[in-house]
Order: sequence, then structure tokens, then C-alpha cells
Amino acid sequence: MANTNTAVILCPKPQSTHHTPTQALTCPAYQATAVGLIDLPHCYQERQPQRMDIVLNLVARLGRATLALIRAAGSLALFALEGLSHIVRPPFYGRVFFGAFMETGFFSLPVVALTALFSGGVIALQSYTGFAQYHVQNAIAGIVVLAVTRELGPVLAGLMVAGRVGAAMAAQIGTMRVTDQVDALTTLSTNPMKYLVAPRLLAGLIALPLLVLIADVLGVAGGFTVCVMKLGFSPHAYIVSTLNSLKAIDVTVGLVKAALFGFLIALMGCYYGYNSKGGAEGVGSATTAAVVVASILLLAFDYLLTDLFFSQ
Repeated sequence: MANTNTAVILCPKPQSTHHTPTQALTCPAYQATAVGLIDLPHCYQERQPQRMDIVLNLVARLGRATLALIRAAGSLALFALEGLSHIVRPPFYGRVFFGAFMETGFFSLPVVALTALFSGGVIALQSYTGFAQYHVQNAIAGIVVLAVTRELGPVLAGLMVAGRVGAAMAAQIGTMRVTDQVDALTTLSTNPMKYLVAPRLLAGLIALPLLVLIADVLGVAGGFTVCVMKLGFSPHAYIVSTLNSLKAIDVTVGLVKAALFGFLIALMGCYYGYNSKGGAEGVGSATTAAVVVASILLLAFDYLLTDLFFSQ
């Protein structure tokens, strides 16, 4: 019987996995593979990058980031619902609410007023520069009142309050958290959510619409001042044009935006301060995160509300 056993040809493992064509052709293992005696040894298989592993790692990272985002959104939603529930349930700490209301509303009035006043003047100047080319300067009053009441009043006031009050809330509550004062409230049979969070949420919800109402008036006044004093408009004609362009829906939507913005600013300040940890560094990180997230949410909800009310 013929011997059917094939010879095993051994090839020493080279130092490098990359071979020149001459080296591959002169190797006995390669020659044997060419005539079908044996399979190509592992030493001559080109080491390919693990592309599938790279893709799977990217998908895993994306999945972890998505789950973290969903977890954070759920935690924030539960925090907001708990804070709102404590607003309507006794007891209510009026002194804490009054302090938060004064801090959010009255002490923020100078910065909001100056911002609105100069913004109205800038809108008037920019509108005049563009409208003068088409000889429609009489539309400037309507543009100023429309821009201020719909957008610039709520948005600019919200951003100013977020930078001032949102950071202060996060720093104050965060300091109480890292120094165990929040735990001390619990030992004194005082609910920290009811004492620290609920009054601030209500204060933001009420104070910012009042600030925006003042900002609307001052923004229109800034446009009026620039148009009359610098551009030579008639005061009576400007006022008549402003009143004709003013609509209740514009003011109402602006105040609705302001109420939501005030709630979001207070919510972000309380949430990040309440959940801060890591000492002074953690309080600083919570303060920064509160301002940044509040500003982003403010602009995002501004677009959503604008699309909801004015997309028709």
C-alpha cells in the first residue's frame, strides 16, 4: 500500500511578520504550500488590525455615554418633580423664599436693566443701517419691540441671571453639602429639599418674568433713545409705530419663556449644588456645570417655545 503520509516541513519563526517576496518564495514551507502539501504557516499570515474590536469599542463607548445621559436626565427629572411637590405641600419656608426672591429678582435688576437698555439701542442702530438702504426706516420701531419682547428680553435676562444667581445657588448649596450641613438639616428633622430647593425653584419661577417685563420696557426705551437722539426720528411717530407693532401674544410668550427659564436656572443651581462632592474643587465644578448647562438648556428651550408658538 502506498504511503499517504505527507512530510511536515518546519519553518523557523522569523523576527518580523513582514517578508519580502524573495524570502517567501525561497522558504520550503511556502513552496510546499504552493503544491498543496501543507497550509501556509502562521508565521506568514499578515497580522491584520482588529477592526471589529475597534468598532465594538466605539459602539460600547457610545452606549455607555448614552446610558449615562439617560441616567442623568432621569435623575434630574426626579429631582425636579420632588422639588415641585414640596412647593405645594406644607410647611413652606417663607423667609427662605423671600431671600431667594430678592437675590434672584431685585439684586439682579441692575445687570438685567443695563443689558436690556444697551441691547435695544444696538438693535435700533443695526436695523437703521440695513433698512436705510431700502428706505424703510419707519419699520425700525416695530423691529425693536418685536425683538425685545419675543427674544432678547427673556434670553438676555435669563443668561444674566444664570451667570449670577445660578452660580450662587450652586456654590451655596454645594458648600453646605461638602461641609455636611445638608446632613445636619436631616438630623434636625428638616427636609433639605423642602428647605433648600423648593423656595429657590418658586423664586426663580416668579422673579424672572418680573425682570423680563422690566427688561422689555427698558429695551424699547433704549431703541427709542437711540432713534430720537442719534438718528433724528420723531418721538411721537416712533411711539405710535411702537404701539401699533406691539401685540399681547409677543409679551405673553416672552413672559412664559421667562418663567420656564427662571425655573431651569434655579433647578440647575440646586441640582448641581445638592449633588456636589469632593470638597472645594467639587463645589467649583458644580458651579461651572450649573451655569453652562442652564445656559444651554435656556437656548434649547427658547427654540422649542419659539417653534411652538410662532411656527404656524
